[in-house]
Amino acid sequence: MLPGLMQDKPLNIIDILRFASVAHASQEIVSKNVDEPITRHDYGSTWRRTAQAAHALARLGISAGDRVSSLSWNTHRHFELFFAVPGMGAVLHTANPRLPDEHLIFTINHAGSKALLLDRNMAEIVERIKPQLETVEHYIVLADEERTDDGWLGYEQMISAEPDSYDWPELDENAGAFLCYTSGTTGDPKGVLYSHRAVVLHGLAAGLSGALGFSAFDVVMPCQSLYHATAWGLPFAGTINGVKFVFPCDKFDGPSLQQLIRDEDVTFSGGVPTIWTIYLDHLEKSSEDTGSLQRVIIGGSAVPRDMAESFESKGVTVQQIWGMTETCPLGVVSTPTPALAALGKEEENEIIWTRQGRMMFGIEMKIVDEDGQELPHDGEQSGSLMVRGPWVLERYYRADSSAIDGDGWFDTGDISTIDKYGFMRITDRKKDVIKSGGEWISSIDLENIAAGCPGVKVAAVTGVYHPKWEERPIMLIESHDGSDVSGSDLRDWLEPRIAKWWMPDAIIMASVPLTATGKIDKKVIRDRYAQILVTGS
Repeated sequence: MLPGLMQDKPLNIIDILRFASVAHASQEIVSKNVDEPITRHDYGSTWRRTAQAAHALARLGISAGDRVSSLSWNTHRHFELFFAVPGMGAVLHTANPRLPDEHLIFTINHAGSKALLLDRNMAEIVERIKPQLETVEHYIVLADEERTDDGWLGYEQMISAEPDSYDWPELDENAGAFLCYTSGTTGDPKGVLYSHRAVVLHGLAAGLSGALGFSAFDVVMPCQSLYHATAWGLPFAGTINGVKFVFPCDKFDGPSLQQLIRDEDVTFSGGVPTIWTIYLDHLEKSSEDTGSLQRVIIGGSAVPRDMAESFESKGVTVQQIWGMTETCPLGVVSTPTPALAALGKEEENEIIWTRQGRMMFGIEMKIVDEDGQELPHDGEQSGSLMVRGPWVLERYYRADSSAIDGDGWFDTGDISTIDKYGFMRITDRKKDVIKSGGEWISSIDLENIAAGCPGVKVAAVTGVYHPKWEERPIMLIESHDGSDVSGSDLRDWLEPRIAKWWMPDAIIMASVPLTATGKIDKKVIRDRYAQILVTGS
């Protein structure tokens, strides 16, 4: 081997912000905050505040390798921690406040965090769980106050007297940077420890034209939570490209999002389908338009077709994405290609809206059958989705064994197809696919079709025990406020659109339970209605 003669400069997360503070110093970072007015910073001032935060944490005894937990929404202060903590060599654990207490306690203890930084409206949660936190020594409220009544430090006062420059260490690019936990719908949450190398490479790839396609002209409003797999990597992909950021804090209701879009000229946003259902419902009731909004990425679960069509009619492009905590998190993004464009707009939209997307540079994908044999990319045959790449999990945090096979492939737990254009389509999760009388029924397809019925807010489908057919589908329908849609209406809607034997045995009008990351919680539904087809309740 002939060695290359280039500089061996490790990939460090802090260098992303270092670059933006010079190349895009005056680009705005706008943030709503908990019980405070909107704040306006830029990359230049954020660079200085990040240095102050690092000094303050070091003064508390945080050093390289230590873990720091955050319980915070989408704000500029949380954004600063995304660079300050890994920049000094520590690891930021973005704790999920929507987890049940037992799982939240587990993640902070499992992380072994020495400090916990929280938004003011997280105080009640922290007071509740504090007696069971085993390693936390310092509590800092992300607010403009000196100390709370509980004696907790206030972030602004803590950093205000610190120097605004920091001697950032050059770190091994394989050092840990972020610790993100799965939502733990079965068993305890699992920790995924992102490295600096993985985050930087993911940020570079995510901003490419075949992925999120960012530029310095974009105004990005992340509606996916910063605590959920680093908001799908937007803080890094956006910063690399010098976007203007608009952080909505915890205000994801329709009127709040619309005001930010209008006031800040937002061009790009992303989030789970439930957020956009609420937003579109607000537009319909208020007769407002989408203003400056140009593109929306939607992940977490499949995009209902009527949602995509509604946005399209308003001049907003919808892109599906797929990823998971274990993939840092983006794996595929649904962007068009010349081959799709040649098919005509209608066929292009059909593929874009019904597939999760095509692979990004850096991610390899394949589907295999039950014997591990690779299946063809014909868009018909489905199998277990396997991925590998430089930002894919190798093993879970503190786990004894590897999570990948001997060739480096990670089993995602999804059942998928891949078509001849390279587009991947999730047909179900392994644990959610319904086997009825030896035949497979896709819960995702049923949900997407049901979501198109007027009046339906959320549709959830799962399989439950049936004494004759092994499993049969049941459907939960949560309707929009003011809607009188009924189970009979749903049956009429589904009948011409699905195979007869796919028709759910029970359609239940009820609130649909969601996980801590905004996905449909099918474990709760299965547990709650396990015997409904046997006992009728």
